Amino acid sequence: MTGARDGNTLPATAGYANVNGLRMYYEIHGTGSPLVVLHGGLMTIDLAFGAMLPALAAGHQVIAVELQGHGHTADTERALTLDNLADDIPVLLDELGIERADLFGFSLGGLTALRVAMRHPERVGRLVAAATHYRSGGYHPEIRNPQPGDSADRMPTQEDFQQWQDAYARVAPNPEQFFELVAKASPTPDDVDQWSEAEIGSIAAPTLLIIGDNDFVRLDHAAAMSDLIPGAQLAVLPGATHMGVLRRSDLLLPMVETFLSQKD
Repeated sequence: MTGARDGNTLPATAGYANVNGLRMYYEIHGTGSPLVVLHGGLMTIDLAFGAMLPALAAGHQVIAVELQGHGHTADTERALTLDNLADDIPVLLDELGIERADLFGFSLGGLTALRVAMRHPERVGRLVAAATHYRSGGYHPEIRNPQPGDSADRMPTQEDFQQWQDAYARVAPNPEQFFELVAKASPTPDDVDQWSEAEIGSIAAPTLLIIGDNDFVRLDHAAAMSDLIPGAQLAVLPGATHMGVLRRSDLLLPMVETFLSQKD
């Protein structure tokens, strides 16, 4: 499992906020400078960040969010687009009385965080985007169009998929809708093809990009993305697939904490 908390451990605060027609679930852990953490597609807070929350909350007020249709947050008829997901974050911050926050997102959450930085730059302090891309063509070919004989070691395993389904079933208001979520969420990462290079280059937040050396994302594509974002830093985790990025918390956490603690 990527990460999980003891079943008896409750967040310091958990609740729902009215956000753009959603009843959005959030948790708050710890105190300090605000840090919004955004899970990957088909995941929950617990599955993505459960193992890391205690360490992150030791120095931050961590606001963990479940995006539209994910986890506790019920879906609506609204399209599941990166623009919509990104526009939810400042509204949630308004509901919580937070003017500005750092963002740490993984995969779909990382794409959402990048889009927040483009559309709402005044709300973002520092930005960590893990396992993300900026063009659909930035994935290795076998991710998009698998062929017989391709290596499957980059792909999520059946165990990964079962963990997503089980985590959803534990907390979702409509557990039977998991496969509807899979179908609805699958095209969302391709929204990046609508981003102009000028928009990507407008990101003013200090940015750390992180990928695994065996990620969905090609290394050259990640390097090109880093070049587009002014001053961005790029880290490549060794021995890490896309899903394995979160499992390398021994490397990931010190890197993220060091970056977030830097002064602008």
